[in-house]
Amino acid sequence: MRYSIFKDREHAGKELGKRLAEKYRNKDAIVLAIPRGGVPVGVYVALELNAELDLIVTRKIQIPWNPEAGFGAVTVDGTIVLNEPLVARLGLEKGEIEKLAEGVRREIERRIKEFRGDKPPPNVRNRTVIVVDDGLASGYTMIAAVKSIRKDEPEKIVVAVPVSPRSSLARVEKFADEIVCLIVSEACMFAVADYYENWYDLTDEDLKKYMREYNEKKSR
Repeated sequence: MRYSIFKDREHAGKELGKRLAEKYRNKDAIVLAIPRGGVPVGVYVALELNAELDLIVTRKIQIPWNPEAGFGAVTVDGTIVLNEPLVARLGLEKGEIEKLAEGVRREIERRIKEFRGDKPPPNVRNRTVIVVDDGLASGYTMIAAVKSIRKDEPEKIVVAVPVSPRSSLARVEKFADEIVCLIVSEACMFAVADYYENWYDLTDEDLKKYMREYNEKKSR
């Protein structure tokens, strides 16, 4: 079933930015978007808040025989978050998990080099960090991002998403200082895409385009 609450990710980002603006506009917050889908959302959140924008690259660890599904997530610094009940059901061994996670981490390094070049990672120490994606599915990718960011001692971590099932919010809220979610779904069968009229997979070139758009609008 398609609910089509948001026209597209840009629309979702503008609406999310409006919700966040009262507390965080012009407050030296930094918005970290999770590629790929979180980037267009993050661009418009950051513009609404007059905030710095950067990326936090984290990716799911795919089930070897079902690449569309994941059993956890990993970040560039090696932070791993696992769906432990699913891992137990899948019967994956520790060594196999580590090998799969290392492959994902190398892909993250490639993406960071592609997106950032030689630009150093953002300084989040003692700052409010707003972590943005286009929605939560299981929530493990977001948890990995938050745990990785926490190591750099921010003042506060806010998770901000347009839509999520209630169960995933409950999972993520144990790790974040605040969660902002526009639509909390009670649907038994949940897919982020169902809440967007215009949904499509983004490419690396799309991400670069959105980052250029942010830089151009921010400099005006």
